[in-house]
Amino acid sequence: MRFVLTVILTAMLSACLAERAPLVATDIVVPKPRPGTQMTAGYLTLRNNTTQTITITQVSSPEFESVEMHESVLEDGVARMRPLRDLTIRAGQSVQLEPGGKHLMLTRPVGEIEATTLEFYNSEAVMLTVNVTLTD
Repeated sequence: MRFVLTVILTAMLSACLAERAPLVATDIVVPKPRPGTQMTAGYLTLRNNTTQTITITQVSSPEFESVEMHESVLEDGVARMRPLRDLTIRAGQSVQLEPGGKHLMLTRPVGEIEATTLEFYNSEAVMLTVNVTLTD
C-alpha cells in the first residue's frame, strides 16, 4: 500500500511540475523531409507559464545544420516567407507555429533521421528542449 501511494504521489508531483515549467511545447509535428529535398518545417504550440514575457531568439537541432524561425505572409496577393529575428510569447499566453503562419524551417538534415531534438533559446540560455519523432 505504501508503495502504491508513493507511486501515485510521485506521478501527481511530476504532472504539477510539468505544468509549471516556464515554457512548454505541445502539438509538435515535424514531417520527414520529402525525398530529394533538404528541408522540412516544424509546427507546435509554445505556452509561456510565467508572469514575464519570454522571447525566443534562436532554435537549434543537432540533426539539422540550420533551424530558422519563419513567418508566411500575404503581400500584394503573393504568399511570401520571411525570417523572424525572434519570437515573443507574452506572460500566460501561447503562440502557435502552424502552416501558413509562424513556423520553423529545418534545413540540411545530418544523415537519415527518424527523430530530432529542438532547443529553444532566450539569448544564450536554453529555455526548452524537446525530442520529436519525425512523421511521414
